[in-house]
Amino acid sequence: MSWKDYLVDGEAFFRLSTFLIAFVLMALWEVLAPRRQLRVAKPHRWLNNLALVAFNSVALRLLFPATAVATAAFAHAQGWGLINYFETPYVVGLLLAMVALDGVIYLQHVMFHSVPVLWRIHRVHHADLDYDVTTGLRFHPIEIVLSLMVKCAAILLLGPPVTAVVLFEILLNATSLFNHGNVSLPGKTDRVLRWLVVTPDMHRVHHSVEDDEANSNFGFNLPWWDRLFGTYREAPRGGHVKMVIGIRGCRDTDQTVPLPALLLQPFRGDTRGYAINRQE
Repeated sequence: MSWKDYLVDGEAFFRLSTFLIAFVLMALWEVLAPRRQLRVAKPHRWLNNLALVAFNSVALRLLFPATAVATAAFAHAQGWGLINYFETPYVVGLLLAMVALDGVIYLQHVMFHSVPVLWRIHRVHHADLDYDVTTGLRFHPIEIVLSLMVKCAAILLLGPPVTAVVLFEILLNATSLFNHGNVSLPGKTDRVLRWLVVTPDMHRVHHSVEDDEANSNFGFNLPWWDRLFGTYREAPRGGHVKMVIGIRGCRDTDQTVPLPALLLQPFRGDTRGYAINRQE
């Protein structure tokens, strides 16, 4: 069995293993070297954020058994997609696919801030009053489903190698946990790393309560898109320690912590916190 077959056949194991290792390492790092003091008691917040993850995992498996990897396998079998059409060399196709998929995630993220109905769904992620490793997992199930649909459509268009999708999914999960970490990095290290990957200090700006700061640093994995499209911001005006995290008008823990409140949040009658061209 080749390494490609081994990776694809063990996709679920590798994804879960990488997720658990990254989560534990980031959680320990947050204890040893926290960047900010948390506002809400960690056990209460973590319980509800992780409960949302469990709810999403079950709902996604029941409602959408076809995954991005399965879509990639189908596209490959049918010979669909640009990479298959142009008979791209394997390594080139692998790298192009991973970069292109990351670009799709960036554009999707911008759209979730730009379209009011999509912002209603995405604001569950931004309404977190603190910023730590569990914030990187806190998404409404509707957003998870829409993201999967966008990803599958992109895969059908691109026709990437199946291994590229497996590696992309593994890296995206790990980097989301990393860049949402409440961890301290030396300034010089951060400045070098953010040319290669989105760092916690870089992405934290995006979770500011200030609209212009929230409307920046949309990247999850690669930092290049923000620089290319002019959405990059070096740091928040008030500094990372004093920066207020969350959404204006949504500061009550009863609205931002319990699982039922998170599931119902998109259906509330306001669009407070709408990041792009928001009108009060």
